[in-house]
Amino acid sequence: MDRNRKWVPGIGAVLLILLSHMTSALEVPLDPKVLEGLPQPPTITLQSPKDYIFDPRENIVIHCEAKGKPSPSFSWTRNGTHFDVEKDSKVLMKPGSGTLVIDISGEKAEAYEGTYQCTAHNEHGTAVSNSIVIRQSRSPLWSKERNEAITVQVGAFLVLQCRPPAGLPPPVIFWMDNNFQRLPLDKRVSQALNGDLYFSNVLPEDTRSDYICYARFPHTQTIQQKQPISVTVLNNSPEGERRPGFMLPLGPTSTKMVLRGDTLELECIAEGLPTPEISWTKDGGELPSSRMSFHNFKKTLKISDVNEADAGDYRCTATNNLGIAHHIIKVTVKAAPFWVSAPRNLILAPNETGILTCRVNGEPKPKISWFVNGVPIENVPEEHGRKVEDDTVILSNVQSGSSAVYQCNASNEFGYLLANAFVNVLAEPPRVLTPPNQVYQVITNSPALLHCSSFGSPIPTITWFKDSQTAIKDGDSYVIHENGTLEISVAQLLNSGKYTCIATNNLGIKENHVFLEVKEPTRILKQPEYKVVQRGMSAMFECKVKHDPSLIPTMTWLKDNGELPDDERFEVDTDSLTIKDVTDVDEGTYTCIMNTTLDQDSASAMLTVVEKPDPPSDLELTDQTERSVQLTWIPGDEHNSPTQKFLIQYEDLLHQPGVWINLTEVAGTSTTAQLNLSPYVYYSFRVLAQNRVGHSDPSQPSRQYRTSPAAPDENPSDVQGVGTEPGNLVITWTPLTGFQSNGPGLEYRVQWRQKDMDDEWSSKNVANVSQFIVSGTPTFVPYEIKVQALNDYGSGPEPEVVTGYSGEDFPVSGPDSVQVMVHNGTLAEVHWEPVLSPSVRGKLQGYKVYYRRERGLHETEMDKDQQDQVLTFSGNRSEGRLPGLQPYSLYSLFITVLNNKGEGPPSTSKTFETPEGVPGPPSFLKVINPGLDSLTLEWGSPVNNNGRLTGYTLKYQPVNNTNELGPAKVMSFLANDTTVTLGNLNSSMLYKFYLSAKTIKGSGPIITEEAFTVMDTTRTQPPVETGKGPTEPPHPTSPITQSLHPPFHKAPPVGPAFGTVNTSVSEDSAVISWEYFGHHKNVYVEYIVENSKDDWKKELVNSSHSHMLKGLKPGTSYKVRVVARDPADPTVHSTDEVVVTVPAVPSRQVDIATQGWFIGLMCAIALLILVLLIVCFIKRNKGGKYPVKEKEDAHQDPEIQPMKEDDGTFGEYSDTEDHKPLKGSRTPSNGTVRRDESDDSLVDYGEGGDGQFNEDGSFIGQYSGKKEKDTHEGNESSEAPSPVNAMNSFV
Repeated sequence: MDRNRKWVPGIGAVLLILLSHMTSALEVPLDPKVLEGLPQPPTITLQSPKDYIFDPRENIVIHCEAKGKPSPSFSWTRNGTHFDVEKDSKVLMKPGSGTLVIDISGEKAEAYEGTYQCTAHNEHGTAVSNSIVIRQSRSPLWSKERNEAITVQVGAFLVLQCRPPAGLPPPVIFWMDNNFQRLPLDKRVSQALNGDLYFSNVLPEDTRSDYICYARFPHTQTIQQKQPISVTVLNNSPEGERRPGFMLPLGPTSTKMVLRGDTLELECIAEGLPTPEISWTKDGGELPSSRMSFHNFKKTLKISDVNEADAGDYRCTATNNLGIAHHIIKVTVKAAPFWVSAPRNLILAPNETGILTCRVNGEPKPKISWFVNGVPIENVPEEHGRKVEDDTVILSNVQSGSSAVYQCNASNEFGYLLANAFVNVLAEPPRVLTPPNQVYQVITNSPALLHCSSFGSPIPTITWFKDSQTAIKDGDSYVIHENGTLEISVAQLLNSGKYTCIATNNLGIKENHVFLEVKEPTRILKQPEYKVVQRGMSAMFECKVKHDPSLIPTMTWLKDNGELPDDERFEVDTDSLTIKDVTDVDEGTYTCIMNTTLDQDSASAMLTVVEKPDPPSDLELTDQTERSVQLTWIPGDEHNSPTQKFLIQYEDLLHQPGVWINLTEVAGTSTTAQLNLSPYVYYSFRVLAQNRVGHSDPSQPSRQYRTSPAAPDENPSDVQGVGTEPGNLVITWTPLTGFQSNGPGLEYRVQWRQKDMDDEWSSKNVANVSQFIVSGTPTFVPYEIKVQALNDYGSGPEPEVVTGYSGEDFPVSGPDSVQVMVHNGTLAEVHWEPVLSPSVRGKLQGYKVYYRRERGLHETEMDKDQQDQVLTFSGNRSEGRLPGLQPYSLYSLFITVLNNKGEGPPSTSKTFETPEGVPGPPSFLKVINPGLDSLTLEWGSPVNNNGRLTGYTLKYQPVNNTNELGPAKVMSFLANDTTVTLGNLNSSMLYKFYLSAKTIKGSGPIITEEAFTVMDTTRTQPPVETGKGPTEPPHPTSPITQSLHPPFHKAPPVGPAFGTVNTSVSEDSAVISWEYFGHHKNVYVEYIVENSKDDWKKELVNSSHSHMLKGLKPGTSYKVRVVARDPADPTVHSTDEVVVTVPAVPSRQVDIATQGWFIGLMCAIALLILVLLIVCFIKRNKGGKYPVKEKEDAHQDPEIQPMKEDDGTFGEYSDTEDHKPLKGSRTPSNGTVRRDESDDSLVDYGEGGDGQFNEDGSFIGQYSGKKEKDTHEGNESSEAPSPVNAMNSFV
């Protein structure tokens, strides 16, 4: 027996685990459409708090609302006994609710204090509210007392007690003076949680007679005050400095109890001089920083939402410069009952099992009591299958009519919890609460949740199908949650489609369709980029986006995460933002946000507005010397672009007033520059700053700074000596500027002497000039020259010596020993002896070679029209090449010497001859007298024979209409031949000719020509025989030539010419074929109905030689012709018109009712049926049995069977088109037409032919195109499985 007692609870524990899993998903749906008409025990929906303190000036309102089906009735108890609401005229219960309104005006409110409890009842059970304690708020008066005046020495501690009367709820305490001003509080003077006022040490200014404690009572909003307290601070025996000590709490330790979930308030107030500082720690643990706060100058520690881990020893420490004091507060945490798992409403089907669990915790451990419909469970009749085990009630094999409301009460010394949970025994078929045909839209790679909220008793089983065909199982890509929701963790485009959820229990089946659309994500392809824009210019941010085309995007621009300024300068386009006339306030971060209904993407970029810097200011000159000065300045605003450098300019007020000249540059980080100066200058300086935008405006000029005169520091530059004519030397230089003169009286000392002659320097001083001419010099001799600057204060540095030359004269002689070497017919080389330098009389520039063609060697007279050709060879050369000569010619040449003055006399003339070369091309080539199979060529001799002409070479070959060349033939002719006639050519053929002339050196360039032979008119229009197929066109004979290539076999290239035209016809088309020898690329077949005035219809055929005209009307005659057109040739070539007649098609509509064979067949069938009836009748009378089919095949009307297209006879009916009802299939109960009952079918609209309808007419399965199986297979069906049939198989 002991074993059994131990074993049975173990089985119960296992059963509890199983039952909790079985019933956890069944809850009362909130959908009002489902609740309508659904029996339901009462449920409390609204009730007043457990502790209700009311204001006696207002009515008492005790809330109690409940729902249920039918609507519940309400009753009340007060202090444990029935409270008859109707007998008290001051008490009103609101209609349709249990809420009480008690009018206490003119009544003693105390009479309605007590503990109230509401009961809601209907035929399915009773629910009860919490016990509601009703108490009246109270604000009692302060007791009359007289406070003694307090006298205290400076530095002592002091406590002023408040001790207000106890109110309900407790009052709020604060201290004020007679003027209703709050007394200032600090770390020395503080108010404790109990309202007393503590002074850690008193000061003389604490003396006053109006320390008043006020108490404010919240509900009545009344304020009462204590009698004033007078405090006098004496200084005749002041307290000295001392270590800290605690005024509150007293002693080294104290205790504090707090309930779980409340706020723990710990307080330590210390006295001492100086005023102590307070700090807090927890022994053996850390303070909970997230729930902790300090108040009252760290004298109060508050910890919110206390839990068990907050228990322990809290140490407050008071510290001043004389010592430390500690106090430990031992905190214990208790707990009123709190829920671990509250009982939940159950909906059970008959014979199901469920459990109610009331799991609570608390300290001390709460006691759990169960009630049924408000009656203790031990006082209600026992029910078979109900078992109570502490916090659990097990309900096994519940029956209809056993619905009830169970109450769980958990209590300990700190409070109680009461929960109602009904058990509703229902038998309900499934209902799908999710709206039908709902469309879910998600973004690719994001999760998709397809809901299938259902209700039923027993709990429906949820099954999902994709596109009404594929059953969905839990797996990697799909998760089916307990509430029926289908989750696709990472949705892809292939997941789009129609989804069907089916809810099934033993009472029925219900389905719902939803649709999933997986969209492409919104992505910013081109993000806005960081912009640096000059003020006044425009800035454009691009934001190009890709999004799903079915989603409507919205582009939003933000500036610094706020809206764009309302300014017409901001222009928002489809994929860009343009800011015109940018100002400094436009700086910031710009964000483009592309929103769709499903997602968004954003990108940001900064705009920096730059401008050229402001000009520097406050220019100062320091460290002044004769040749230098230091300049300092203050930089201006950089405008977001760092200064790269400073440019320092000066103005010479003495020599160039108004002209600013760049002096030097310094780095952008500098604000000072050491300037090197020149003598005899009146300086004024200014500074410009430069950044990446540009230069600033100039600064204001500095004060003027003058330097003293001095001798020149430099001499004139670019000194040269050049003779302009024989006998002189012109000396030139670049003069010094006034700035370079260094003083007044600027002159130039010009000195010269002949080089290498050891003569004395000739000298001349000149002023205000830049050249000096020396006369009487020898021709082209070198001179040494120098020019020195001097002024009133001395001479410049020693000048450099420059070499110049006196004037040149023409050369006096030409070169000698001229020789010519001929390389070939177009190139010769000439040599000469260079002239001596004295004869050049100047600087030798080179030699000029003059040559000309006198005549051809085969000519006798000179060519007077030839011009001299000139080649110049620079420098001191002795040879040169003469290119581009004409072969077989006589040339003459001479040479001259060249200097800067000009050319000297020519050398002795020299003649030479060029050898023979290849001739030029024939002057012309033309074709004359073209014949049917012959062509005559005529040509002219070359313009330049370049030698003795030896003959001509002719090559020719045919060309077809695809520009392919046929075999070539080569012929040679004598030099005096200029014409030839070529025979044995193909008619209507294009030929290409190549002709070149020859000398002993070889053949010259070729000249080409093309020509056609004449068309053979005897073959262009042969007779056309209608109805015969195309014939092979005759092949033209190939020319007899010597060829290295095989002859071509394509259609011969011709001019516009057609051969034989043939036709053949069928029932609605005609085939046209022809011979064509033209080169045109646009060939058409044109046709028109005979005797019609309509326009010709044409069809392009190009290179084909046959074409089919389709769509012709039977029994109609057409005129047909073949036409060739060429855009470059206005001539149109055409065949004669051919008449083509399409034969009429005999009618296939035969009235079988009039056919003899049909009448005979019908008679035979009737006779056969009569015989069968007679046999059956005889056997029946004899008691015989005969087999019949279980079902007869449905017969189709033979008049609607298909006909074969070709011969008009009836075709056999295909098995795949047999649409008889399938055995075992279900007919829709709502009259939905199946495929075999309607002319229209979903098969006509889809790719497949399978599908079926369920009971409510929705298309969820597949049609079957297969025939029935044999009759002996019974009720088996050849239908493909559908979701509904699959679910029916489980019912």
